[in-house]
Amino acid sequence: MEDTAKYLIHADLVADGIVERSDVVGAAFGQTEGLLGDDLDIRDLQDSAKLGRIDVSVDSEGGQSFGHITIASSLDRVETATLAAALEAVERIGPCRAQVEVNRIEDVRAAKRREVVDRAKELLANAFDEGAIDSDDILREVRESVRVEDITDYEGYPAGPNVASSDAVVVVEGRADVVTLLGYGIKNAVAVEGTNVPEEIAALTNERTTTAFLDGDRGGDLIRRELEQVGDVDYVARAPAGESVEDLSRQAVDTALREKQPVGDAEDAAGANVDAALGAEEDEATAATDGSATPAPAATDAESPSEPSVEDSATEADDAAAEPADEAVPKTLADHVDEVVGAGTVRLLGDDLDAVCESPAGDAFDALESADTAPNVVVVDGTVTQKLLDLAAQRGVGTVVGADTGEFVKQPASVRVHDATAY
Repeated sequence: MEDTAKYLIHADLVADGIVERSDVVGAAFGQTEGLLGDDLDIRDLQDSAKLGRIDVSVDSEGGQSFGHITIASSLDRVETATLAAALEAVERIGPCRAQVEVNRIEDVRAAKRREVVDRAKELLANAFDEGAIDSDDILREVRESVRVEDITDYEGYPAGPNVASSDAVVVVEGRADVVTLLGYGIKNAVAVEGTNVPEEIAALTNERTTTAFLDGDRGGDLIRRELEQVGDVDYVARAPAGESVEDLSRQAVDTALREKQPVGDAEDAAGANVDAALGAEEDEATAATDGSATPAPAATDAESPSEPSVEDSATEADDAAAEPADEAVPKTLADHVDEVVGAGTVRLLGDDLDAVCESPAGDAFDALESADTAPNVVVVDGTVTQKLLDLAAQRGVGTVVGADTGEFVKQPASVRVHDATAY
């Protein structure tokens, strides 16, 4: 009845004596019966669910009783007011003289309207928080949904939908790279998901014309080298130095793929980049590539092309004399691997490939865990275990090199893993 009630009748009572709730209800039924005719009889109205139960609260004090009567009504305004006036006809409650006075009739719908208005104000203030519709955001969201729907897998690795059927494939590093290329309409990309090139991807490169599209960092160089060892790569495309494929614009992707190089040429350029990233001095090939070397004078009839001239020899001698005799040549990662593998040790290397700690190989996990500053590279004369790899990922290590690698249940994407044969 409360859910359908439109009005609530509130009345106060005073009785000259002690009365109970049942006395009040009985008085209301008995002294209003027949007063308003059959249509407004309280019992009949309750039976037809037009009137709710009579709620009474009574307290006694000083030989008198004071109480409150509440009746829910679904009648109209006139009928409800008439019924409320009939309650005031009650003159006795139980054996006591009494007086009943209606103090108000509450419109339940008005209270509900107030709640609706208050809630509407709240929704108006807080629910419309998305702002104006931006067409660029809509298009971006639609494109993103298309990319996610289009991405499939090839032998368990993220790939575009055309990898299985295309005559040419593009090998990238991770799932995000595949998604980016899908957004630009390139649907034949497949990801190696780490630095250990899977056998399935390696076999695919032997069957298709393969372009390796890699990040412009040292990790990209390492993946290229492993691809060349285990697969058959035809071309290499690189993101600009220091950038990732997943972050490139459409124009940058088009430029990189258009300027791809045959694998032999790309290897020469990448080799120089690896040495530069490790802090090694530029070698003759690098100098010849970037134009920093001074061309040797043309051979004359009196000089053999294969032998340096007297002037050249004198100049080289002067340069050698001018250099400090004790100047240390920075070590490359390959140098560290050669020194560690076979020596039974583990070496932690900093950002500049300087050795920050060296311990027995059996203490590799403890050495990495207790290192004050997380190293960039870990080289260990032993097997790279899942436990060591997980710790390396937690500490932010970029590369782990071991004498060999174990079977990994899960390989963190942030850590590149190699065995010593790669160096």
